Amino acid sequence: MHIFLETDRLILRRFTESDADHLFKLNNDPEVMRYLNGGKPTPRTTIVEETLPRLIASGFFATIEKSSGTFLGWFHLRAPKDGPADEPELGYRLHKAAWGKGYATEGSRALIDKAFLDLGARRVFAQTMTVNRGSRRVMEKSGLRFVRTFHPEWDDPIEGAEEGEVEYELLRADWESVQGR
Repeated sequence: MHIFLETDRLILRRFTESDADHLFKLNNDPEVMRYLNGGKPTPRTTIVEETLPRLIASGFFATIEKSSGTFLGWFHLRAPKDGPADEPELGYRLHKAAWGKGYATEGSRALIDKAFLDLGARRVFAQTMTVNRGSRRVMEKSGLRFVRTFHPEWDDPIEGAEEGEVEYELLRADWESVQGR
């Protein structure tokens, strides 16, 4: 198991082919997927042939609860396609059972620290739908600040898309000032 980082309660490790069942369950929970695809199910073949290989190949990390060994979901920290390498995007997707326990904030803070301490980031950012209040709250509790609302074009818009997307960020200088560096 290739561990990327650990927190008090979480292990973030690289994905493997054996995570297909975990991803299938996560991506087929309508509440988890509400702000991503409107809660539509994802076929297992898509998970195995497309989703999992993409997660294995890039900056996605399976998230395990230390105390139980339970798969909670995932985090990512990676530069967007055609984006600057020193501006990674933070993202997360957790099972409903993990909501409201501070796991998303704990994992996000650890990844933000890693981005600035070890990966040379000058900026970390995250985006979500404007109506996704839970995710926005995680971003705020993780130290990111609201930057903008924008309205991307969607081929298949879901409920709430008309309110747009929001972006939050944390700049290195702001992170350093909070850290006392």
